[in-house]
Formats: sequence, structure tokens, C-alpha cells
Amino acid sequence: MPSRRGGFLLWFETLHCSSSPRTAGVLIMWIIAGLGNPGAKYELTRHNIGFLIIDALAREFSANFNKNFNGLSTKISIENNDCLLLKPQTFMNKSGSSVLGASTFFKIKPQNIIVIHDELDLELGEVRIKLGGGNNGHNGLKDISLKLNNDFIRIRIGIGRPLIKGQEADFVLNNFTDADLEIIEKVIPLSIKAIKTILTDGLDKALQSCQIKKI
Repeated sequence: MPSRRGGFLLWFETLHCSSSPRTAGVLIMWIIAGLGNPGAKYELTRHNIGFLIIDALAREFSANFNKNFNGLSTKISIENNDCLLLKPQTFMNKSGSSVLGASTFFKIKPQNIIVIHDELDLELGEVRIKLGGGNNGHNGLKDISLKLNNDFIRIRIGIGRPLIKGQEADFVLNNFTDADLEIIEKVIPLSIKAIKTILTDGLDKALQSCQIKKI
């Protein structure tokens, strides 16, 4: 039976592009950072769900990435909210230096930073939003909290836990299974909807309408 990996990447390539980016003269109001590890071998690992969502959002706006802030970034505008999309290229454990560099340059407060990351303690298909709080052992979040503080918005994407306790480190660095990818195809647009709701209608509205228990 053929792997779904190729089908997922084909689906990803055909995501709808609805508008052109507006990058000249923008005043960045938000930073939207997706966490992951750089390199093709990590592309479809569970730890890289943040990168996948940022890539999908950039594709929707026909935006291309450039190298800066120890990462890859691009600018888009969502309902007059000018945003920097950011994918730190420092490897997960040092994500904070990239987010700090961008937030310092654009003078963005943590409350206007959205971080998208994988969450072991949520089942695959769950999407949860919160402001601040603990990092639950997530090294990327730990580093961002260390470099800034805890007061940024998190969009937590459930990946579940391994069947055998103690295998978490390997689990997050393994590829999504074919069955997982079927769910991820549904999670990505729902996560983008949550981001847009935060920007256009506020965090409270997103907390009310964009929390997904399970797909």
C-alpha cells in the first residue's frame, strides 16, 4: 500500500492561494511563530507541526520566505493586521533567540506573539489556545519563555503520546503516520482559522469558538 506522505505533500501544494502579499512599508503588529526543526528529514515529524501550519498560511497569501532573525520569515496582512510569519531555524531547543530577535526589531510585546507548537498532552486532532502559563516540558516554549517571558499566546496542536512511557523524545521526532496525516489535513485549516480569529476578533472570541476537542 503506498504511503500517504506523497499524497499529503500533494494536498499541501494545492492549498488555495487567495491573495498576494503586501510587504512594502508594513508596520508589523503581530509575530506568528511556528516551531519545528530545520531540514528535509524533519519535514513531516510531529515536532514540526508548527512549521507546517506557518507554511500553509504563507501559501494562502502567496508569500515567500527570506532568511533573517535566525530563521525564515515573511510578511502578510490579515484584515489590516500586518504580521510576520516566522520559522526559527535554530533547532527547537533554541527557538527563543529567533523570536526574541524579531520581537526586538519590530518592538512587539509578548501579548502580540502567537506561537504554534506540538502538544503531547493533547490527543491528535485537538487544538487548544491559551495565553501564558507553563511550558509542559516543551523545550521550544521553555527557550522562548526564558528569552522573553510567558505572556505570549500559544496555539497547542495535539499529537498524543507514545504507547510506551519514556519514548516521548523519539516520538516527537518520528514522522506522522499515514493515518495521522489524514487528521493533520483537517487540523491545519482549523488552526489557521484560530489565528485569523485572534487577529480579527480577539483572543476571547478565539477561546470561545476555535477550541477543537477532537476531529
